[in-house]
Amino acid sequence: MNVFLTGASSGIGAAMAREFGRRGARLGLVARRADALRQLAAEMPGRCDCYPLDVTDHDALIAAAQDFEARCGGTDIVVANAGISTGILTEHQEDLAGFERVIATNLIAAAATFHPFIAPMRARRRGTLVGIASVAGIRGLPGSEAYSPSKAALINYCESLRVGLHGTGVRVVTIAPGFIRTPMTAENPYRMPFLLEPEDFARKAVDAMLRQTSYVVIPWQMAIVAKLLRVLPNWAFDRLLAGRARKPRRTLG
Repeated sequence: MNVFLTGASSGIGAAMAREFGRRGARLGLVARRADALRQLAAEMPGRCDCYPLDVTDHDALIAAAQDFEARCGGTDIVVANAGISTGILTEHQEDLAGFERVIATNLIAAAATFHPFIAPMRARRRGTLVGIASVAGIRGLPGSEAYSPSKAALINYCESLRVGLHGTGVRVVTIAPGFIRTPMTAENPYRMPFLLEPEDFARKAVDAMLRQTSYVVIPWQMAIVAKLLRVLPNWAFDRLLAGRARKPRRTLG
């Protein structure tokens, strides 16, 4: 099993890399931090190729994907996991650059990740493309004026891609994590129900990928919450979320 995974240096990306490694996968790992990638690769029981790059550099990302595809002789699973999150408020002009960065990383980079693999997968009539979305994409959350829409768009994009590739042998899987204990969620100033350890998430996520489940929310309890949020009328949703603490704003580099 050959797996190409972005956002691999920490959090759920690193946890998924370790889970795939335990299952005997050959890995192509992408992240910005070369030192963290090397450290993670040293833990892997099998072969691992590291690509230290920023996923918003599409040329570098595509070159890495093509290199891994050639080295492994055909990629089985591609996981677009790279993502960033910060509090964004549209009223602040300086947050507009952060808005662009979040969309570029969480959405556009996913398309750039999938792009180089689609043609060879179609030719082989097999392969799985996986988008790591979020329950934050189900409805817009206060203070997440970039993150929520980026994940909502990713869910919609993966669905469009899934339908477009129907019958080609290429499967598209969308995974929407709930709250996972990672550096990204550590700064959340609000209660996080059904908080899951990254190792538990990774095990469930990899199982879903191997089953080629089209869409899944992890953990299952958050799937129920997500369904309720979808049907909640606006007036009730607004009242429920009014006054909710927001993720702190920070400059994105």
